[in-house]
Amino acid sequence: MSERPPVITVEGLAAGYGDQIVLENINFDVRQGEIFIILGGSGCGKSTLLKYMIGLYRTSMGRVVIDGVDIMSVDDDALKKVRKGLGVLFQSGALIGSMTLAENVSLPLLEFKRLSPAFIQLMIKMKLGMVNLSGYEHHYPSELSGGMKKRAGLARAMVMDPTILFFDEPSAGLDPVTSAEIYDMIKSINENLGTTMVIVTHDLDLIFSIAHRVIMLDKEKKGIIAEGDPRELRKYSKDQRVLNFFNRTFKE
Repeated sequence: MSERPPVITVEGLAAGYGDQIVLENINFDVRQGEIFIILGGSGCGKSTLLKYMIGLYRTSMGRVVIDGVDIMSVDDDALKKVRKGLGVLFQSGALIGSMTLAENVSLPLLEFKRLSPAFIQLMIKMKLGMVNLSGYEHHYPSELSGGMKKRAGLARAMVMDPTILFFDEPSAGLDPVTSAEIYDMIKSINENLGTTMVIVTHDLDLIFSIAHRVIMLDKEKKGIIAEGDPRELRKYSKDQRVLNFFNRTFKE
C-alpha cells in the first residue's frame, strides 16, 4: 500500500468556522485503494476536515489536491468535475424523506449525466443490489431501519461509480450486529472495486477491522498527533493520548 500513488494530498491546511480555527497546518496523503481513517475525540475537527476534503468548505490557507486538482483554488465548474469522482455517505444517510429509495439513489445521475430513464433504472437496481436492498426501490426512508438507511445512502454514494468514497461516522447509531454488516460491506467494496475510502470515526471496532492507515487529531493541538497502522500505534506509540485512545481509556 505504501508504494501506491497518493490520490489525495492535504498540505498546510487550516480549517475552522469564521474566526475560530479548529485545525492548523494539516499535512497527509491518502493512497490509491487505501482505507484511510480520520479519528480522534469529540470536537477535534474530524468531520470539519472531511467537509474541506470534499469541497463543502474552502479556504485560502492550504491545499487539498484530488487527482492533481487543488479544490481549494479552482472555480465552481472545476470543483463540480472533481466531485463526479467522489461519493459521500453522511452520518445520517442524508436521504430525502419525501422520495423513494429509487428517487434518492438517482439524484446524482440526474444532476451530472444525461442518461436514458431505462439506464438510470438499471443503475438503481444494480447499486441497491450491491448493498442488499434489492426490491426496496419504492420504499420511503421512514419505512427502513437505521442500518438500511445507511446502506441506501451508500448505494446513492456509489451510483456514479466514484473512485473515492467518504464516510462520516458510518456506524453511528447502529447496533453492533448492524455495524459489523456495514464494516463488511465497506471492506468488500474496497477489495472488489479498489475504491479509495476516507472514513471519519472514533469506533475502535471499525478502525481495527478495516483500516489500512489512520491519522489521529487532537483538540488541544489542533492537529495530527499520530499517523500509521492503528495496530502498531496501539502497541508502540510514545504518546499517552494515543495509547489511551486505542486501549479504550480515552474519554469523550
